[in-house]
Amino acid sequence: MKKILIVEDETSLAEALKMRFEANGYEVDIAGDGQEALKKVRDNPPNLILLDIMLPKIDGYKVCRILKFDEKHKSIPIVMLTAKVQDRDRELGFEVGADAYIVKPFDSHHLTQTVKDLIGE
Repeated sequence: MKKILIVEDETSLAEALKMRFEANGYEVDIAGDGQEALKKVRDNPPNLILLDIMLPKIDGYKVCRILKFDEKHKSIPIVMLTAKVQDRDRELGFEVGADAYIVKPFDSHHLTQTVKDLIGE
């Protein structure tokens, strides 16, 4: 079973995403801030990460950059899922290594398809 780590500080959104992906047959874990996300990835690497940018402790840009510069974790696809809509925010997301950048509010079918494409299903 493929595992997704959702890194989101809005609990209701994180839970809704978790239910959606579990219903699609994924194992799902949640981290509420960037520091917790890094620990969870290092302890039990997921197959894909859904990563918010505006997070407590360590922001999503830094989390992405840290993981993409780590030999052990750089191949994990990262989907930035964020309310940051400016072109510069999107460019920065790809500069730090994001594999996809999806703006909130998002189309759930598009998100699910992006995850399937990146996770290899």
